[in-house]
Amino acid sequence: MLKILDRYIIRKFLSTFFFMLGIIMLFAMVFDISEKLSDFIANKAPFSEILLDYYLNFLLFYGNMFSSMIIFISVIWFTAKLAQDTEIIPMWFSGKPITRFIRPYLIGATVLTVISLVLNHFIIPRANKVRLEFEEKYYRESILVEDYHADYPGNQTVYFSNFTNSSKGISDLTVQRWNDSNQPVYFLKARSAYNLPGTFKWRLTDYYEKEIVFPKGMLVHGQKKDTIFNFKMDEMAQRENVAESMTFSELKALIHREKLKGSEFVPFYEIELHQRTSYPFAAYVLTIIGVSVSSQKKRGGIGINIAIGLAFVFVYIFAMKMMTVASLNVGFPPLIAVWIPNLLFSLVAFFLYRFAQK
Repeated sequence: MLKILDRYIIRKFLSTFFFMLGIIMLFAMVFDISEKLSDFIANKAPFSEILLDYYLNFLLFYGNMFSSMIIFISVIWFTAKLAQDTEIIPMWFSGKPITRFIRPYLIGATVLTVISLVLNHFIIPRANKVRLEFEEKYYRESILVEDYHADYPGNQTVYFSNFTNSSKGISDLTVQRWNDSNQPVYFLKARSAYNLPGTFKWRLTDYYEKEIVFPKGMLVHGQKKDTIFNFKMDEMAQRENVAESMTFSELKALIHREKLKGSEFVPFYEIELHQRTSYPFAAYVLTIIGVSVSSQKKRGGIGINIAIGLAFVFVYIFAMKMMTVASLNVGFPPLIAVWIPNLLFSLVAFFLYRFAQK
């Protein structure tokens, strides 16, 4: 049962968070508009699409991404204000343990964590799909892939010389297959190829095809051919942030397929997958740290508490970036890399909690 104190702190917590979230996202949107407005005008993007397809989803994505940091700053701000106005003194000296004071903070953090988890796993990927499609249409430069080479399931190797998403076609497609004894069994080369969007159907032009039956095979030449491969163009030519638009099951399937190909982008996708859970849970750690460092009245006023809080934010961001780089370049397991900052700051939170004012 929530008491008056609980309701008071939860109301302060959530109202401060949503107020700061609104202010920060408003500034972010203004800076983004100033950067991209000329491109929107040049590409004749409709106002309704700019507002609904892009900026609505922009606010959802970036607001949720930075929610843990905004939670931390919000806790620092309103708790320091309570301490400065001596509202905390009767709470501290009521004879109740510090856990009683922190409980409403954790309730508020739980509400925001659940919202963030739902957004990360169910809503944001679909919103990002709309946002990224808008960017591809009105803002981003064309995708250019050159000298593509990858292994696919079924002892199959695929190569092509170049592709641009503006032409939608690839040049010099080569497909080779081997049997389990590493002997060639199939060869195809086409001057150009086009993949029907969203399908495994391909249209080949000026092609050579050979089914190799030991010790010889027949080479077939043709001008046009419709065929089916077990790969699609949108998985061979995609941006690094494509994982942002995938649901949990889609992202797991992508990671499995990219591992079979030996793709260098696997760590990017695994980091994206694990961050969807690790980032929301950072709210608990940062809330406890925020309460611990801002609940005491200091001579410098609220400014000192905010400065301390910002220092923690910068160190936390640095730790996240450092572990991401370690995962991408050193081979550090992505699951461990994305959770280490939370674990390290949990120790910091425990230390500060133990030595908080009683």
